[in-house]
Amino acid sequence: MIRDGVGFDRVVVVCGRVDLRRGGPGLAAYVTLNYGVNPFANKGTLYLFHGSTARNVKGICFEGIGLATYTLRLSKGNSFHWPRNTEEARAVTPEQYKRLMDGFTMDGTIREVYPRKTDLS
Repeated sequence: MIRDGVGFDRVVVVCGRVDLRRGGPGLAAYVTLNYGVNPFANKGTLYLFHGSTARNVKGICFEGIGLATYTLRLSKGNSFHWPRNTEEARAVTPEQYKRLMDGFTMDGTIREVYPRKTDLS
C-alpha cells in the first residue's frame, strides 16, 4: 500500500534524517514545529520520513478519523536514495514517488559542467 502510493492525495518527503522511534503524534509534531504545517488539516497527505539508515521509511497520514502510521523496512542490501537537504520538505509528483519507492533517485544525477576558460595567448 505505501509502496504503491494508492489512496494518498499528496505525498510530502521530509528530506532530513528523523528519529523513527517517534510515533505518529511525534512525527506530526515534528512537521508542525519544523515546517509550520498542521498535518491534521490536510486529509490524505502522506508525510514520509527516513531514519539513520537508508533502509527505513516511516509515513504518517491523517485519514479524517485518525492518524495512520506506515513503516517500510527494506531487506539487507537494499536502500532508498533519499534527498539530503535537511531544511527541506517537498511535495513530490506520483512519478517521483514511484521512483523513490523503486530505489531510484528522485532528482536527476546529470549536472551541467562548464569547461574552464583558458588563456590561449
